Formats: sequence, structure tokens, C-alpha cells
Amino acid sequence: FQLVESGGGLVQPGGSLRLSCAASGFILDYYAIGWFRQAPGKEREGILCISSSGDSTNYDDSVKGRFTISRDNAKKQVYLQMNSLKPEDTAIYYCAVTIQAMCIKSPNEYAYWGQGTQVTVSS
Repeated sequence: FQLVESGGGLVQPGGSLRLSCAASGFILDYYAIGWFRQAPGKEREGILCISSSGDSTNYDDSVKGRFTISRDNAKKQVYLQMNSLKPEDTAIYYCAVTIQAMCIKSPNEYAYWGQGTQVTVSS
């Protein structure tokens, strides 16, 4: 199982980014994928998860209405679309796979992780 995030960078407040999570070494269709983030000095926290059937679950009220998660199993990609970005969204963003079909909130239940991609929101 391998996951590789991309799409991070520096963006001004109010801007948008789309993060991608490329999966390899396993059949993406079967598993739920979560997006997490970790800001300096804080614990890693769950943002959004998408089940194998495509249902999304939001774990962070601060991103409601701004972030969406989607998946393209044929391309073996999971995306995190981030709009109306705020400085407090600055963090390293990770995708991870849990070895089941349904979403789980706890990072401890995710078996494989990408290396992370830095998102910095600043003017």
C-alpha cells in the first residue's frame, strides 16, 4: 500500500487548492480514504473521509462548506478540494487508508499514510 499526496503550496487567504492522493499497490475501490492535517504544535486531526461507496463524512466543523472530498477509482486518486482558505488551515495534509470500506474518525485506525503535503495560507 502506497499513498502519495500532491498539490500543496502557498496560497492567499480566500484562495483555493486541490490536493490529490495517488494510491498504488492496492485496489482503491475497496477502502475508505481519509484526509488529515497537522498544524505545528498540534495533534493530527481528521478532516474528511470518503467510503468505498463514495459517501463522505466530515470530522471537522471548521471546514464545512469549504472543503469537499471525492474519489476517482479508475485513476486511483482521492481529492481534497479546499476553497475559501484561511490562515488557520495552514498545516501538513495527509491522506491515509483504513483497511475497510467505511470511514473511521480515529487516525489510529488508518493503516497506511502518505508523506504529507504542506499547505500554507498567508498573504
